Amino acid sequence: MEPTLLLTYIAACFVFSVVPGPSVTVVLANSLAHGTRAGLWTIFGTEVSMLTMVLILAIGLDAVVELVGAAFFWIKLAGAAYLIWIGWQMFSSRGGLKLEGEAGSPRISAFIWQGALVNWGNPKTLLFLGAFIPQFVTLSEPAFPQILFLGLIVMAVATLTDAVYAILAGSARNALTAGRVRILSKISGGVLMAGGIWLALLRR
Repeated sequence: MEPTLLLTYIAACFVFSVVPGPSVTVVLANSLAHGTRAGLWTIFGTEVSMLTMVLILAIGLDAVVELVGAAFFWIKLAGAAYLIWIGWQMFSSRGGLKLEGEAGSPRISAFIWQGALVNWGNPKTLLFLGAFIPQFVTLSEPAFPQILFLGLIVMAVATLTDAVYAILAGSARNALTAGRVRILSKISGGVLMAGGIWLALLRR
């Protein structure tokens, strides 16, 4: 890929990644509630799910999505329900912050699964990648390595932007009072529940 075209692609990836969505919301929520490390593990989960989307696209988006269309619909609903459940847990909590490594704090695997499931619950990510990445593929060259390369760039940019959100949120939690934490928990929980409802109502 020519340098100018590559820079254009990276800039477009940045715009796509920096705009907050359900994945960024859950990263912020976990970072505020459990610290930066929790947010970073959540990002790891979102990137694992995005890698599977890139592989699906590289193998053949239309064929695979048509094959698993029904399952994809139920995955979307599961992700939406999980997002609503997380939001309700935050909304109904008393607003206490769990220190990283403190007893009662969720396991690392819980944050990874949250990130992966919420990202997979948003079909717009896969559809966006399917419409966006092929625009930069050279038809005269093998498509698989190109799509994989372009997909890894998207993942790298998304990881960096999401990590900034996680670090800022994880740092901000140290300056929060108990009252502000309760308010923030309710706001974050409300946003997560609204995001879950929004995902559930999206068309197949």
